[in-house]
Amino acid sequence: MYLVKTPWLLKKFYPQNLIWNKSRDKKIIYLTFDDGPIPIVTPFVLEILKKFNAKATFFCIGDNINKHQDIFFQLKADGHAIGNHTYNHLNGWKSDNKKYLDNILKCQELTQTDLFRPPYGRIKKSQIKNLESKIKNQKIIMWDVLSGDFDTQLSPEKCLNNVLKHTKNGSIVVFHDSLKAFDRLKYTLPKALAHWQAQGYEFHSIH
Repeated sequence: MYLVKTPWLLKKFYPQNLIWNKSRDKKIIYLTFDDGPIPIVTPFVLEILKKFNAKATFFCIGDNINKHQDIFFQLKADGHAIGNHTYNHLNGWKSDNKKYLDNILKCQELTQTDLFRPPYGRIKKSQIKNLESKIKNQKIIMWDVLSGDFDTQLSPEKCLNNVLKHTKNGSIVVFHDSLKAFDRLKYTLPKALAHWQAQGYEFHSIH
């Protein structure tokens, strides 16, 4: 069970300093990609982004960075922003606080970023406090549009419809540069970018 459009009630549950979207004043979309970097999928994403002159934010898993350092360096060389997504894709609700923070810090050694996204969007309020005490000026980036590309039961067409229907000025949109998501991602991403570009949108990374 997941929600494509983040409900306001969920946002109220979490502390005010979590970032769900950016300013609605300008025609800018913030594309984010979780769970990479990996071969095949991440290079495909980079190629499509370059085609549309788009900058994005990649929330990387530390273990994948270590396995695929050349792709990680390419992300940075192409001018995209890097975020911390824990070292082993931990679910905060199912992890004790020390283990969770240690896993974030292990990934932080590789990413050196002030951006963090909790895997599954699941993080305890106590874990947020621990994180903020350890890494200064840390920004916890959530989202307001979830593409659903990770859902193997979802058709590529429905995935595309998910993002086109709900994305607007300032939206933070979640995709996944993962093998599980690839069938839907490779269909949706170029079509969505072409649609948004025709509407006058720009694509920026998160800072």
